[in-house]
Amino acid sequence: MADISVQSTYPGSQVTRLKPRVLLVDDQMTIIQIVRGMVGEQPDIEFHYVDSAAAAVQNAIELKPTVILQDLSMPGIDGFELVRQYRAHPETAGVPVIVLSVAEDPKLKARAFDVGANDYVVKLPDRLELLARIRYHSTAYTAGLERDEAFHFLRESQQKLAEANLELRKLAAVDAELQKLAARDALTGLVNRRRFDDVLRAEWPRAQRDKYPVSLLLCNVDLFKLYGESHGAEAGDQCLKKFAAVVTAILKRPADLAGRYGDEFAILLPNTDSQGAMTIAETCRAGMESLQIPSEWSEKNVLTISIGVASMVPNGELGYEELIRVANRALKNAKEQGRNLVRIARHRSITVDDEA
Repeated sequence: MADISVQSTYPGSQVTRLKPRVLLVDDQMTIIQIVRGMVGEQPDIEFHYVDSAAAAVQNAIELKPTVILQDLSMPGIDGFELVRQYRAHPETAGVPVIVLSVAEDPKLKARAFDVGANDYVVKLPDRLELLARIRYHSTAYTAGLERDEAFHFLRESQQKLAEANLELRKLAAVDAELQKLAARDALTGLVNRRRFDDVLRAEWPRAQRDKYPVSLLLCNVDLFKLYGESHGAEAGDQCLKKFAAVVTAILKRPADLAGRYGDEFAILLPNTDSQGAMTIAETCRAGMESLQIPSEWSEKNVLTISIGVASMVPNGELGYEELIRVANRALKNAKEQGRNLVRIARHRSITVDDEA
């Protein structure tokens, strides 16, 4: 195996800075050859593969990849179990895993993230997309290793603090990534409420200036407290993670944003009118129902979700807080009218539509 590492510039460092090293785990030689063609020609990426599920973990331990491309459907041991095994072994616990699936299936996606995958792509993805994902996850992983080593060095070598501070400037990009992680909800991976409010606050004047509508969806799992009390906190957490995966799959535009909003989920849809917002909301409602999570508290015997929709074109009279208030009113209507419903409400001074 060619050595593609370079020594870290930290004085006294024992850690090397790795370029992307990819391990593909797939039993289909056709897929292996196609991915090799996409990845193997890149001078900055080292490509390896293993076609046996039984040998995957040991190969990963010996190779020390910076990212693993894991097929979900393999004979003997399926991809989900292999991801669990990677996460269980200290040598591979932190290695990013991109699962390769034949279907854009919310259930498969939710399960993949549940067992510890970092990313999910439908094979075969576009070449540029695959390379971008490999480089992104590899960079984050190796930067994390380097950061851990740097902190250890600082603790042991106080007298070299001035030299280490010079190197810490190079970690500014890593710190920026950590700030992004701090804006995420730890359970679902969606943005947290603070970050969601910041984005909405910034979007409002842009929409006012360019005169386009802003839509907001507030989603609440029906009778979720009773479900959690009956099935336990862990089951409740799994439910929220699965719905988050559904929402992530539905939102296609970069400007669309989904977040954890207290006990609810919030979805921001810039430049989206009420009709478009209702379409997205109904898709989310149906997506939750399609998960078929058993619940004795629901009339349908599965967990459902109620969604309130608000759509406004800001005109300077009211702030974004009014959009939230109106969406909350719509959500309350959905709850009061029987749950598992999508309802829309609008502020009459902002739009000409009637409340539904």
